[in-house]
Amino acid sequence: MELWRRNLYILTGSVFLIFGAMTSVMPFLPLHIEQNMGLKSQDEITMWAGFIFAANFLSAFIFSPIWGKLADKYGRKMMVIRSGFGMAIVTSLMGLATNVYQLFFLRLLNGVVAGFNPAAIALVASNTPKEKIGYALGILQSGAVAGSIIGPLLGGFFADYVGFRKIFLYTGIFILIAGFVVLFLVKEDFKPDTSSEKRSMAGDFSVIAQTKPLMALFSVAFLIQFAALNITPVLPLFIQDLNPPLGMVSFFSGLVAATTGFANMLASPKLGKLGDKIGHEKILFYSIMGAALFFLPQGLSPNVWVLMGWRFMLGLTLGGLLPSVNSLIRLFAPEGMVSRTYGYSNSAIFLGNMMGPISGGFLAGIVGLHGVFIFTSLLLLVNGLWVRASVNKQIAALRSQGVI
Repeated sequence: MELWRRNLYILTGSVFLIFGAMTSVMPFLPLHIEQNMGLKSQDEITMWAGFIFAANFLSAFIFSPIWGKLADKYGRKMMVIRSGFGMAIVTSLMGLATNVYQLFFLRLLNGVVAGFNPAAIALVASNTPKEKIGYALGILQSGAVAGSIIGPLLGGFFADYVGFRKIFLYTGIFILIAGFVVLFLVKEDFKPDTSSEKRSMAGDFSVIAQTKPLMALFSVAFLIQFAALNITPVLPLFIQDLNPPLGMVSFFSGLVAATTGFANMLASPKLGKLGDKIGHEKILFYSIMGAALFFLPQGLSPNVWVLMGWRFMLGLTLGGLLPSVNSLIRLFAPEGMVSRTYGYSNSAIFLGNMMGPISGGFLAGIVGLHGVFIFTSLLLLVNGLWVRASVNKQIAALRSQGVI
């Protein structure tokens, strides 16, 4: 088997473990805070749950470019292993936290050492033939999505039997296993970049910012995550208003999320492979416009089954977004600066992950639950027009100049 394929399959399995482990603690985080952190007020519990959830993305947003610079110097495999072992330790310690301040600090620390998936993306992108990058990143995305589907289901199930604290320990063990799998099985053909060793972080950013269309792609990546997660805080409330069968709001909230993820998992490799043939910028544009189209009617769903159908169609379009962005970033990343470029891209993604849920909850209080769906659809529409006017235009110009 070709080395790039072998690495791809191993990293996909490892990313599946990581996402499955990390998302397994999310469903019961507010309950853990309520029962084990000494808080009684519902307002305090929800406030701290939001802070603790966002803390990871905040520190990851700051540190992602730093790890990207070190990856270009020491290797992407080294960064994957560093992140795996670091998150295993920090996540295990979360089970020992006795108050919200300790848990908040550990979530911040987890964001500092995080980056398993971004480093895996950089490793796959830098070691895969350019004509196969879309397909490879689509497969990797499928592994991540599959893990994020199965993780909450298993986490919620086992929490009832072993308790919240032990789930953190088991999560740490699974992350540690993923780290060892990469350590012993992944092989990287890495040649360090020596041309920019003396360049500062500001100098690196200047080079990347002047390389078209990277800044436009970073903006697109931010808006994709911002829009996709904007609906997260209000979706269970919307499902509750639809009066799901037997009043099973939690079950159908998980089922709707799993439906979107399943469609995303199915579509990612196929859209990535299609992007390798016809151009990733085309897949990106049509996927964004499709997502805008399928978001709009969700707010008008008369029942949970119709909503589930629209969410499945949405998932098919979401499968073409980040793999297309990452494929284009690899295409335009300055020589020897692949990981640094992905570092800044991932900062944009982490910022979207953090700001999306915050804005969605705030917006729902102003325009209502239905209004959030309309706003998200319009935001994606604007993002798609931005892709057509900026990203695709710049790529077309570079193609005509023979740059790509």
